[in-house]
Amino acid sequence: MDFRDEMKAGTTSGGKLRADAADYFDLLNLVHGYADALDRGDFDQIGEMFRHANVYMPGSIEPEVRAGSGEFNKVLRDAVRVYPPRNTPRTRHVTTNHLIVFESQTCARMRSYFTVLQQVSPGSLQPVICGTYDDRFSKIDDEWCFIERREAVTASGDLSAHLRVAMNYPVDN
Repeated sequence: MDFRDEMKAGTTSGGKLRADAADYFDLLNLVHGYADALDRGDFDQIGEMFRHANVYMPGSIEPEVRAGSGEFNKVLRDAVRVYPPRNTPRTRHVTTNHLIVFESQTCARMRSYFTVLQQVSPGSLQPVICGTYDDRFSKIDDEWCFIERREAVTASGDLSAHLRVAMNYPVDN
């Protein structure tokens, strides 16, 4: 049974698991906190947020960042262009369509869509990439944490102002 089937069934283990609203909002805040930190160019905060996570970039079979390495900030710093005066990527990462499945009281998964808007010069606001995040979370020391992120790209435009490296990722619908 894949994630979409589990969402239709409302279960991951044959029974419906209910979670507190606080847990639901904590997970949403993690995902939105990532977008906010990235848009502010705070790569160190992202590294801290993903310190327990394996991170798979689009098309990767092995994680680009391994849990415990603390290197997600370095990967982003090397890949994402930032602009003065505030050293931000001049983006808005919009994350929507959150589907959350609680596997237990301390483990959950979420699928969400992302769209990145960027404006590097006046009047040039444009969507540059969109796709899907498949995230896994676990409660560690009573706090929800990312333990895995898989990113898939569904469409992209001109990424030359957003990324320092060419994107050769497969497009996945």
